[in-house]
Amino acid sequence: MDSQKEALQRIISTLANKNDEIQNFIDTLNQTLKGVQENSSNILTELDEEFDSLYSILDEVKESMINSIKQEQARKLQELQSQLSQCNNALENSEELLEFATRSLDIKEAEEFSKAARQIKDRVTMASAFRLSLKPKVSDNMTHLMVDFSQERQMLQTLKFLPVPKAPEIDPIECLVADNSVTVAWKMPEEDNKIDHFMLEYRKTNFDGLPRVKDERCWETIDNIKGTEYTLSGLKFDSKYMNFRVRACNKAVAGEYSDPVTLETKALNFSLDNSSSHLNLRVEDTCVEWDPTGGKGQENKIKGKENKGSVHVTSLKKHTRSGTPSPKRTSVGSRPPAIRGSRDRFTGESYTVLGDTAIESGQHYWEVKAQKECKSYSVGVAYKTLGKFDQLGKTNTSWCIHVNNWLQNTFAAKHNNKVKALDITVPERIGVFCDFDGGQLSFYDANSKQLLYSFKTKFTQPVLPGFMVWCGGLSLSTGMQVPSAVRTLQKSENGMTGSASSLNIVTQ
Repeated sequence: MDSQKEALQRIISTLANKNDEIQNFIDTLNQTLKGVQENSSNILTELDEEFDSLYSILDEVKESMINSIKQEQARKLQELQSQLSQCNNALENSEELLEFATRSLDIKEAEEFSKAARQIKDRVTMASAFRLSLKPKVSDNMTHLMVDFSQERQMLQTLKFLPVPKAPEIDPIECLVADNSVTVAWKMPEEDNKIDHFMLEYRKTNFDGLPRVKDERCWETIDNIKGTEYTLSGLKFDSKYMNFRVRACNKAVAGEYSDPVTLETKALNFSLDNSSSHLNLRVEDTCVEWDPTGGKGQENKIKGKENKGSVHVTSLKKHTRSGTPSPKRTSVGSRPPAIRGSRDRFTGESYTVLGDTAIESGQHYWEVKAQKECKSYSVGVAYKTLGKFDQLGKTNTSWCIHVNNWLQNTFAAKHNNKVKALDITVPERIGVFCDFDGGQLSFYDANSKQLLYSFKTKFTQPVLPGFMVWCGGLSLSTGMQVPSAVRTLQKSENGMTGSASSLNIVTQ
């Protein structure tokens, strides 16, 4: 009976998975159908626009040619009209002279005839009819403005759709995921010298299979990529995977997308656990600030009660040395606490907040930045069993580095109530590397990746990121991969790190 149930359960699980795959494929087909309709409508609109543009160009060319013909016609008409007018004037003068000469033949007196003959001779010599060109200045030929569109007509008749670039092929082997950056590389299945640029699209996902249509983030686009490789940098890996696809574009059309490729990008993501933080800390996701308005008195008043109110406080302004409150004389505020978790809050002088995600295996990395005026803070890890009165580094269940800017400046590594002074400048950002399986907790200058200190131990329980802050604030950066520089340093760290056994005893 039990074996049959197990077999049936496996069949049910298989069927459920197959149904999920089919439903995902149906969603993809529906999305594709919708895309075909939308894209067909868009391409028809673009075709109309292209032909309208072509008609407009032809109309402009036609208008220009018509103007050229009219200008040539006007020029020739003006030349011929001018020549015709000159000829008519010359003819009129010549006819008048001819008539005078004819009348002069009838003159009887020699002297008068001689005078008329001289006049006729002088007038003939000056007559415009004898200086006039009797050849038209322009011809009536307009053939130089004739057109032959046979070649263009043939070109128009051979108009066809521009060849669509083939889909590129993403090469997973050449893709690289490192240092919160992803480099995607691709190639064309065949050479295409008409390609102008590429478009890369990506989106984050928690599914390692084909991209799903429902409940997925929208694709983000990187356009106008000239090469066959692109690097996305400065990412926060708050999802386990990222989908990538790429398409080639020529001057007029974009090709089909490549087959999508899924690359693993998971990293440790955690927030601060407000439900267990000290009342004097204001916690918001990845930020924590000292808040003097919390107070032990208020904590005692609400002991045993569940808070359902909201918290809103202002950050502590910069205090002078004489005005900075002592941790043992915390002012009492009127705010209610945030909702309690499964354990009591940190209290007393343990101004502590833990992360909400336990580390049980693997290698992980996160970074911390303190406010410039922060008086005191600690960064490290702790077991879940850390007591509510315990301070980071003062128990055998916590490891940290501690920065003190109050009264005197100190920088030290702490564990099990022992301390190791660090003769190093406190960096602007501190990187924390936790190798749970290897039993190592290391701290780095997040900018230069200089090693600050390493603890060697054997973690016997899951650990939580831990933070202590007094008079100031901290901000976290999570969703980060272990930097390549840190991985390299880990290989050569032997002989360069400290350990818990080398710590000096701290006086209580």
